[in-house]
Formats: sequence, structure tokens, C-alpha cells
Amino acid sequence: MNAARRSGGPVGRDASPGIDALLATKEMVLVCGSGGVGKTTTAAALGLQAAAELGGRVLVLTVDPARRLADALGLGGTGVANAEVRVAPERLPIPVRGELWMAMLDTKASWDDLVTRHAPDQATREAILANPLYRNITGRFVHSHEYIAMERLHELHASGRYDLVIVDTPPSRHALDILDAPARMVEFFGSRLLRWLTVPYRSRLFTAASKPFYQVADRILGSNFLRDIAEFFILFQKMEDGFVRRASQTEAMLADARTTFVVVTTLEAAPSSEARFLLGELGRRGLPLGAVVANRVLPTSLRALDAREAATRLVDTAGPLAEGLAPVLGADPAMVERVLAEVGTRFHDFGVVAARQAEREAELRDLCPLVVSIPWFDSEVDDLSTLARVGMSAWGRG
Repeated sequence: MNAARRSGGPVGRDASPGIDALLATKEMVLVCGSGGVGKTTTAAALGLQAAAELGGRVLVLTVDPARRLADALGLGGTGVANAEVRVAPERLPIPVRGELWMAMLDTKASWDDLVTRHAPDQATREAILANPLYRNITGRFVHSHEYIAMERLHELHASGRYDLVIVDTPPSRHALDILDAPARMVEFFGSRLLRWLTVPYRSRLFTAASKPFYQVADRILGSNFLRDIAEFFILFQKMEDGFVRRASQTEAMLADARTTFVVVTTLEAAPSSEARFLLGELGRRGLPLGAVVANRVLPTSLRALDAREAATRLVDTAGPLAEGLAPVLGADPAMVERVLAEVGTRFHDFGVVAARQAEREAELRDLCPLVVSIPWFDSEVDDLSTLARVGMSAWGRG
């Protein structure tokens, strides 16, 4: 591993342990949270800052079907898909000690790779890939995307190509589907449904009662529909050992000390509630929680009692103040009074919101020892420069 990664970050920095120290000791970070809280942006920003300060090879992978990561890293339209792509150093707004890579999950390509790896022989591999039901089943099979996402994470982690993999997951409830996907695949291979579909065709024995059912099903669903389904799953079962083994390894990887989970939220009521739910679910599953990132946090100065009192006084004295300011501004006193009153009211309202944010942040600190605040930015985080600002804020650099 890169020496910078071993060192745990810049030497001589006098600060309490933060998210930089957390990432310096991990190999995989899963970034979770509800939709619309800046989860993808946070994952990309953490990756950029880790590559800059910790060094090594850092990969940011999104398994969120919304596929916003390329835009967040300034690579929109480059055709990035399942392959990992390095972000050119000259594109980055800050110097980096390591390398920043990115990838997005391509479900179909990942399933093809999985079949290629797990098929016991070339004949089985070619038969599965050529099966007319293969694309529909892998594309529409319940939790197909979630399972292949876990397979992709396992493959990337096991490859040893990266010192740190940061994963941008789908919104909270779907992220939990991803975490449960390996166990579901193991359960599927032992399910009654799979036995029901395959045993009659394996044995070639049909009871007098079952034959009419299959004949009626074929007339309704199409010629030999159930037979085609069964033949596909018979081929699929030949890969059972590899699937089950990898599922167990993936579950172990998620609970490993080298893995951590970062929950991203805003401090509004609904996202904060969802974050608390997610924190509880991670704890119930025994998964390693590293940090909570509170995004779009209003300045602490807005919460100051004397500032809110000053805003109230500004509203109360807007008339007399306007009389004195209007000649200086060359404006109508009534208009100046309305502006002053509006400024004072809005400042007071923001102060109330900031106070509520502080209460919700305190609730999150009771559930997670490390809570990182990202301030509210005046502009959208839509390019690498503003992404770097988010990363530096996460690192406590302003």
C-alpha cells in the first residue's frame, strides 16, 4: 500500500481524529443516505480529497442507477460505464498525491463478467449467455441490480488494484436491499421455487397430475415456456458453488474492520429521520459505522441569540432607520423600511432553522461519535472546483 496511506494523512497536523483519519485506515467506504441529500457529491468529494491528501489509488464507484457520478466528477458524456476510468490530474483543481479513478455499475456487463468467471466450463458459459431468457431474467430478476452491485464490490476489493474504494449507493431503503442481496442469492439457490422449476426436468419424470398443468401453461405462456425457464435455471445451478461462496465472502467483507459506512444527510426533518433509521439498521446488522456527514449546514453564527435579537430589533426599528438611510441611498423611505424589515425577518427565520439543525445534529451525535458538517454553499456543486470545496470542508479545512 502507498506510504501516504500508511501514514494516515499529513504529518504534524494538530487536530482531533476526523474523517481523514477514518479513511486513512479503511479499504472500502460505503456512502449511504436518502435521496437528494448530496450523497453522490459527498462520495465524489471524499474520493477527490482522499486522493489528494492520503495518496494511493482511490476509486469512486456508483451503484446508483441515477448515474450522476460522471457529472459530479466533470466526466459527463465520456461514456464511462463498467470500466474504471482515471480522472486526468490536469483536470483536478487541487494537486493530488495519488490517483483518482471512477466507475459506474453496468448491470448487464457485470452479469456477463460474473457468468464468465463462475461457469464451470465453456459450454455452460456459452449456453447461458446465448439463452434467450438470460437478458430479461438478469435485467428484471428481483434484486438483480443489488446482487450484481455486491459482486462488483467484491471483485474490485479482491483485485487489490485500489487502496481505497468509495461506493455511492442508491437511496437508503435500496441501499439496504444491496446489503441483503448476498443472503438473498444464497436463499434463492435453496428455494422451493428453484426446485419446483428444475426437478421435473432433471428427473424427466412427470406425474399424471403435473403433465396437464405444464401443457396448459405452455398454451397460455407460449410453446415450451416453462421448459425454457427450467433449462436456464438448470444451467444457472451449475454456478451455485461459486455464487454461494462469493456471497459469503461479500457478507464478510461488509462486516470487516477494513470497511466502514458513512451516512449522508441534511438536517431537515425527513432526511434526519431517515438517517436515524439507517443508522439503526446498520447497527442491527452489526456493520461498521464510521461517520455521519451532515450536508448543507447553516452557519453557526445564525444560531447566536444576540444575532437573532438584533434581527428582531431591526424589524421593530425599520421605520426610524429607513428615515435616516433613505437620503443616503437615494431611495424611497417606505421601500427602505420594507427591505430592512424583510432582512431582519429572514435573518430571524434562518436563525430558527439553524437552531433546529443544531438539535438534529446533536441527535445524530448520540448515534455516531463522528459527525462531519458540510456548510451550505452559495452555488451549486456541479464542477470539480466546488467538489474540492466540499472535500476540504469534510476534512475540516474551511
